[in-house]
Amino acid sequence: MSKNRLEAFSDGVLAVVITLLVLDIKVPSTSSSHTLAHDLLQNWPNYAAYVTSFITIGIIWINHHAMITGCARPIT
Repeated sequence: MSKNRLEAFSDGVLAVVITLLVLDIKVPSTSSSHTLAHDLLQNWPNYAAYVTSFITIGIIWINHHAMITGCARPIT
């Protein structure tokens, strides 16, 4: 397997992982006594967890690209 194929495959896997993170975020239903901003603020732990996970996956992605770039070409 070439380095380009491995890199493209890993990029695809990480893109799916990041997409799956977004599926857990839901739009809050607003009640008559609260505004949308208030309801969004009530869900701050979910958004903080998303941002933390996104940054962690981003760091893994950057490290993986650095590792692949540093790999030597196979001897043929």
